[in-house]
Amino acid sequence: MSEAAPSGLSGRLERSFNTLFSVLSASNHEATKLLERTSLPGWARKHLFFFLGYVAKADGRVTEQQIRFAESLMRALQLSPGQRQRAIRAFQRGKDMEELPGSRGLRMRLHNTLNPEPALVVMFCLCHATQIEGTPSKQRRYRCEDAVDRTGLPVDAMEIVLNSYASHTRRSRPELRPAPTSYDDACKLLGVHARASLKDIKQAYRRRVSECHPDKLGSGLSDDEYARAKDRLLRYQQAWEIIKKRERARRR
Repeated sequence: MSEAAPSGLSGRLERSFNTLFSVLSASNHEATKLLERTSLPGWARKHLFFFLGYVAKADGRVTEQQIRFAESLMRALQLSPGQRQRAIRAFQRGKDMEELPGSRGLRMRLHNTLNPEPALVVMFCLCHATQIEGTPSKQRRYRCEDAVDRTGLPVDAMEIVLNSYASHTRRSRPELRPAPTSYDDACKLLGVHARASLKDIKQAYRRRVSECHPDKLGSGLSDDEYARAKDRLLRYQQAWEIIKKRERARRR
């Protein structure tokens, strides 16, 4: 495990945090896979989707990516049509909240002394939602902090999870990085040294493209996975354009 639980946690809470963090790491930092490998009781699901809606509306509107993420969690939980409708209603209620009422999350806080795992699973999902579109705004981060606080968990735990997501994203989700603006940025994005030959850089570019080109991914991917692949491809193409532009300038 690459991170340690925050100091000051009770023994039960610390053990649950460490266990779930290990599952998250083994799940490639995908909250959907975390849900598939753990469990979330029915009473806790309404809290999850309520808080998701609250976080999703942080910047004024709910994006398609936030909606797709919520839907992916519903699929991971294998919700029935009726359960899905209740989850959607909870998401919409959270979305309409300007601030959280004091009673929100009370049952989860009371439950933590017996079993903190539901609150922790909710927190891991909220952290994923908070950074799913890249570095979160101050308002989105604040709403995540507010929601985590209502689950009865320490904000220090949220910080560890967010930092872990961010570190993983920088390594594996180039589509969430800012668009490259320099030759060095472009080379880093393609995973090559800035002093590499044009031939080596071109090979790296083609290799990266082959990993994410939608035409080469085959069937069986979700809409969200296809959208990520297209965004990743765009980043690689932007990097290659910068490299080609520099090479043209050198030949003049």
